[in-house]
Amino acid sequence: MIRYKVNAPVAVEQFIDVLRRSTLGERRPIDDRECMEGMVNNSNLLVTAWDGDKLVGVARSMTDFHYACYLSDLAVDQDYQRQGIGKQLQILTQQQLGRHCKLILIAAPAANAYYGRIGYTQMPRCWVLDGDQSLKS
Repeated sequence: MIRYKVNAPVAVEQFIDVLRRSTLGERRPIDDRECMEGMVNNSNLLVTAWDGDKLVGVARSMTDFHYACYLSDLAVDQDYQRQGIGKQLQILTQQQLGRHCKLILIAAPAANAYYGRIGYTQMPRCWVLDGDQSLKS
């Protein structure tokens, strides 16, 4: 049986491992330990799914709990996908937020259509400035 936890401690190794076992590991700097530690330690909302002592899913967010919540990572172990774990992680994330707080994410390419099916509204105005880029004058 899958157990869900809110803001339970997660070791960096566990986080990296679940990213590797999901398709999200391909798009995260899992070989950069310092970055991964920062990602885990500086998130202020972490909802996790556990099968016994094994971390099988994670929803990692940064939020003010009132206006906006950025769901930065939603990962489910490939062996546990299509069981509703990802959706439950999002439901539990939303339950931690104020009733008017928006849940915002950037979809993985393979999951883009999924979010519309479960109720998200697609927004065409998202912009990204990579860390190695500077604002132009």
